[in-house]
Amino acid sequence: MEESKKIATREGYGAALVELGAEHPDLVVFDADLAAATKTSMFRKAYPDRHFDCGIAEADMMGAAAGAAAMGMTPFVSSFAMFAAGRAFEQVRNSIGYPHLNVKIGATHGGLSVGEDGASHQCCEDFALMRTIPGMVVLCPSDEVEARAAVRAAYAHQGPVYLRFGRLPVPVIHQEGFPFEIGKGEVLMDGTDVAILATGLMTAEALEAGRRLRARGISPRVINLCTIKPLDEELVLSAARACGKVVTCEEHSVIGGLGEAVCALLSERCPTPVRRIGVNDQFGCSGPGGELLKKFGLSADHVEEVVLDFLNQ
Repeated sequence: MEESKKIATREGYGAALVELGAEHPDLVVFDADLAAATKTSMFRKAYPDRHFDCGIAEADMMGAAAGAAAMGMTPFVSSFAMFAAGRAFEQVRNSIGYPHLNVKIGATHGGLSVGEDGASHQCCEDFALMRTIPGMVVLCPSDEVEARAAVRAAYAHQGPVYLRFGRLPVPVIHQEGFPFEIGKGEVLMDGTDVAILATGLMTAEALEAGRRLRARGISPRVINLCTIKPLDEELVLSAARACGKVVTCEEHSVIGGLGEAVCALLSERCPTPVRRIGVNDQFGCSGPGGELLKKFGLSADHVEEVVLDFLNQ
């Protein structure tokens, strides 16, 4: 882990598209008048004839991407998470999900850390929405290195994929070339007292909380789950059995996201006490991204506090 290095995962998205574009002439990119923000401008500069700006018409953009996929191309379609998952949900469901087309949705600016854009743009419902679409893979990388790996894996996967990227720079916790596989999580810190399952930018916060807990003599198992659907069921189950208590961490509503996916699995196959850390059935507000994460309890401080309280019960 490079402690001092912070890069937004959306940067990894743009860089990976350029790399893949050189290798695969079938790759095309659609954007909704946000190329500078989503970082698909990198691809547009390198391959202007394969980048299509659809304007502020996200639903139409999804239909265009579906058509491109039906013609044998591999489209990556990009906008803010609120617009890609929210505004265009019907088109994603009916035009991409239902025919199971090979469309990759690169949704940037997910979660509260969009910051000053406020509640209207802070999408904390996208995991829940995309998880309900049959056959849709849902990915949320924890850092820029994993973001690039996830984009490559999404290209290789046959079928629709939803990838969530962030605006806020986050710590780089992975080494270049680490093994990435859709549907597989990774143990970043081994332990037996409590399992902390995290996704997205909350993975770095969970790791920091894990270090602090170790300094207190507690042995946490910290797991990164980039793939929210399909969930790495065996890894989650083994962590629950080994630790006896589970805490989930996500920059998403506690309703319908990673926490609920974990709870559903454990309730059926390995009943285990669980605490969910996320946005608690409320809208966000405008403010600096880092400050909002602290305000809503999406920080290492809060993860440590929840774990200590959980273990004392």
